[in-house]
Amino acid sequence: MMSIDGLGDLWDTLFGAQPDPPPLLVLLTAAVALVVVSTRLPWRIARNAITIAHEGGHALVALLTGRKLRGIRLHSDTSGLTLSAGRPSGPGMILTLLSGYVAPPLVGLAGAWLLGGNRITLLLWVAVALLLAMLIMIRNAFGVVSLLVTGAVVLAVSWYATPQVQAAFAYTGVWFLLLGGVRPVVELQQLRSRGRMPASDADQLAGLTPFPAFFWVLLFALVNLAALVAGALLLAGPFLTSLGAE
Repeated sequence: MMSIDGLGDLWDTLFGAQPDPPPLLVLLTAAVALVVVSTRLPWRIARNAITIAHEGGHALVALLTGRKLRGIRLHSDTSGLTLSAGRPSGPGMILTLLSGYVAPPLVGLAGAWLLGGNRITLLLWVAVALLLAMLIMIRNAFGVVSLLVTGAVVLAVSWYATPQVQAAFAYTGVWFLLLGGVRPVVELQQLRSRGRMPASDADQLAGLTPFPAFFWVLLFALVNLAALVAGALLLAGPFLTSLGAE
């Protein structure tokens, strides 16, 4: 069994604040995330993380609104599907559909808030806990592998990496969620304009509400851009402080 001193050390590790990151690290990690989001092959690989957050958002809101979660599937083409049972209309269904596209940048914003308080290790451990919780509801092999690999990488960084590597990893991940939440909304409207996503979240919302699908696409975009701006301000705190000190 872990001793009281060991528990105290673990508590300090999880909830203690790490030193402020160098301002250059904040800028470099933002640049790396932007490159990943804006280039084809890196985006094709890293987009799985956005899909995990997207489907996780659907699942969490479904549970919070009293729907029964049936399962989550993650596919190798970076698409996903979350199935829940309950009323086919009403506020619960609307909020569940609404939550998918806005989930990645909102998760990123929460991560930026933790990083703003220098809670880097806590952020990484919360990420592992959320991935494990989501794993219970995964219903296909690729989804299981995807979550296990992602969780193992985050856990390894949080347990074995130096504080500098942890900071770089955490900042890059949060920047990626903030920036990467915007691109799928653009892709959604492009596909919709070609008639290739007739059953998208936006189109399903249009069927449940008086508002057209484009209204919901625009709402996704506005929420995600607002989260990006707010998250960027939180993450850029050390950089802005250094500029003010000069």
